This record gives sequence, C-alpha cells and structure tokens, in this order.
Amino acid sequence: MATGSTALALIVLAAFVLSMLPTSLAVTSPYVRPRSRATLSVPKDAGGQTPTQVHISTVGHDEMRVTWITEDDAPAVVEYGMTSGQYPFSATGTTTSYSYLALYRSGNIHDAVVGPLKPSTTYYYRCSSDPSREFSFRTPPASLPFTFVVVGDLGQTGWTKSTLQHIAAADYDMLLLPGDLSYADFLQPRWDSYGRLVEPLASARPWMVTEGNHEIERIPLLEPRAFKAYNARWRVPYDAGDSPSGSNLYYSFDVAGGMVHVVMLGSYAGFEAGTAQHEWLRGDLARIDRGRTPFVVALVHAPWYNSNKAHQGEGDDMRDAMEALLRAARVDAVFAGHVHAYERFTRVYGGMEDQCGPVYVTIGDGGNREGLADEYIDPQPKTSVFREASFGHGRLQVVNATHALWTWHRNDDDQPVVADQVWITSLASNPDCNNRAGAGAQA
Repeated sequence: MATGSTALALIVLAAFVLSMLPTSLAVTSPYVRPRSRATLSVPKDAGGQTPTQVHISTVGHDEMRVTWITEDDAPAVVEYGMTSGQYPFSATGTTTSYSYLALYRSGNIHDAVVGPLKPSTTYYYRCSSDPSREFSFRTPPASLPFTFVVVGDLGQTGWTKSTLQHIAAADYDMLLLPGDLSYADFLQPRWDSYGRLVEPLASARPWMVTEGNHEIERIPLLEPRAFKAYNARWRVPYDAGDSPSGSNLYYSFDVAGGMVHVVMLGSYAGFEAGTAQHEWLRGDLARIDRGRTPFVVALVHAPWYNSNKAHQGEGDDMRDAMEALLRAARVDAVFAGHVHAYERFTRVYGGMEDQCGPVYVTIGDGGNREGLADEYIDPQPKTSVFREASFGHGRLQVVNATHALWTWHRNDDDQPVVADQVWITSLASNPDCNNRAGAGAQA
C-alpha cells in the first residue's frame, strides 16, 4: 500500500501529466442516450404525528438543521445522541406551513438546529418524539479529504431513482444541488412525493441546495410570491456564519475546517451591480483568506458557459455581472444545472481560455422528467473539453490543499460508468494567479 507521501507524489504527477495535455482536445461523446422514464409518485406511507420528508443541512461548522413534515400538529423537537435508541440531547425549533392556490395546504413543516456536534461522527435522531422512526446522519469531517456529490435537475423519475441508488452506493460527505429539485411545477403534492423519494439520502448526509427556475412557481395575481414552496421546505443557512446573505436564494458556507468555501448563487434573484446579491457576493469573496482556504467552488443554476442548443444565453447576463468577481477571487470551479446534459469546460474567463479562471461544469442531468438536451452547437468550442447528453452525477473529492479530483458518472442502463475525470489544481497554489491585480481584480 502506498504511503501518504507516495500517494501525494502520484497525485501531483498525474495532475502534471494531465496539465500537459492540449486543452483543445474537445470531445463530444458519441454515446447514445437512453430512453426517458416515467415520473415516479412516492405514496404517503405515514400520517398523524409521524415525521416524513426528513432532510438535513449544515449550519455553521458544528450544527445541523433537521427539517421534517407531519400531517398533524406535533412538537418541533429533535432528540439525538451517538447511540441508537438513546437520545440524551434535544433541540426545539419552529413550525410553519403554507397554502397554494387555496387548493393545497402543506403539512406542518418543522425545523430544528442541533449541535454542537463532533465532526465525522454518526448521530441517531428522532423527530417530534415519534418512536416509530429513527434516523441517523454522519457529520462532515473537519479536515481534508472531503467528498462532494454534485447533481442537478434531479426531479423524480425512474432515472432519478437510479441516480440516487448510484449516489448511495459510494460514500460521500455532502450533496450539492444547483437547482431544479422536485419538478413539482405548481402541483404541490409533487413536493411531498419528492421529499419522500430523497429522504433516505437527504436524512443521512447534508443536502445543500440552491434554486432553479422550476422552484419559482409564481402565478401573477393568483400566487404572486415566487419560491413559496421552496423557501418553506428547503431552508438554507443564509443567516449563519460570517457572511449572512439575508436571502434563502443565495448563501455560502465553509467545510473541512475552512479548507473549502462553497458559494451558492441565485440565478433568479437580482444579480446586477448594486443589487443585494451582487454586493453580498463581493463582500463574501473578499473575506476569503486563500492561505487558509485553498479551494473555492460556486454553484449556480443557469450555466454561464454552454455549447448545448438548449437554454442558450440564459446565464449570460449573470456572467457579465459577476464573472470578474469570481476570477478576482480565484474561484476554482463553477457547477451549474438547467441544461439537461453534461459538459465540462477548461478554465475560462471572458469567453476565452484563462489559466486563472474557474473550471465550468454543467451537470443538469440528474433524472428530470423533461428528458435530455442532446443537440449541441457545432463546431465544439475550443474551451469545451467534454460534452455528453446522458443522465448521471458527479463527485468532487478535495484530496488536499492543492488537488481535487472531479469525476462524472454516466448512468448507463442503471450502471454508474466513469465517463469524464480530471484533476483540478487549486488556483491558490498557482503563483501566476496569486497577484489579485494580475488576476483581474477589477470588478
């Protein structure tokens, strides 16, 4: 077995070899996409005070928010401990609900923040003091390595179910979802079905999400408030940490003891210069000490770079408003959804290859009911390294302070197949990108 120093040497060697390959080796995969699958409907299997649709998200460095729904009134209490069946700790939270079009009323939506918690530790918990269902989660590690799952436009189809099975088959620390969760599209019971579908995974590892266009659900005059269901059901830590955003539509957080900073942007909140999101992002990025935080990644729904014919140009205005901020902060990678296919770009800034720009990845292929976007622009842009229209998910393993391994798994007839893989070197370790003025700090 290789020692730690040997393994590190192999990682650096592999990264060097990959970096010497010409970035113009663009690939459009000839893979023939599978047929679409039907939308799933996960039936309600519990009522009364029984907790359902349980999911968790991180809050700060040592707390976790637990969210769940009960049909009847129930206490917003989470009891938890490190031994199954024993719950010496408890936390009390809040309960809300919402109605939609006067035809639907949600169950009681509870959330409570538990902690302080130990890193890399399994906790057992129950919600609303209900003895019939015990859950467990593992807290993320406080140091590297750290593994993210990244999947967008998940939906709830047969392909979604297969993607979730592939995700669960290999260990990870946190899931990142760049928008388009349930594809409820105004039919609110679909939110409940989605919550039941993802509960086995979302109750065991933190799911950190941002909104997509399918979360808007605004109907002029009848339902004028956008993101009504999303904001009620998927509360994010926008008011936690050193950089609170004030909005459930965009936020940031640290993992691995501050070694990785994650920025969750909102494609459907104001983003132009002078808006609240733009000012918040400027301040958030300015607070990062890249000497202590070697990796910074961002998520957004509508991709800023896209050679698929679907959704062409929809992220351009946001890119024009914010791209310089990300480059000046030496953001390492940007993950997007929206386009129902996979595509990886080289490091880009201003539409051109740039060694100090982020790697851009579109991963809107989780399993949505609208199918895949299989028409690409030809010729393939030089900045587009690999593209393929098929369902799947990605994993970003931040191995150490200089290297992260990105792997995209194609969902190939219910088998996860590695179709694209690349080492990403932290821009903080690149001396050519360490001069902020030289890296394009004007923003």
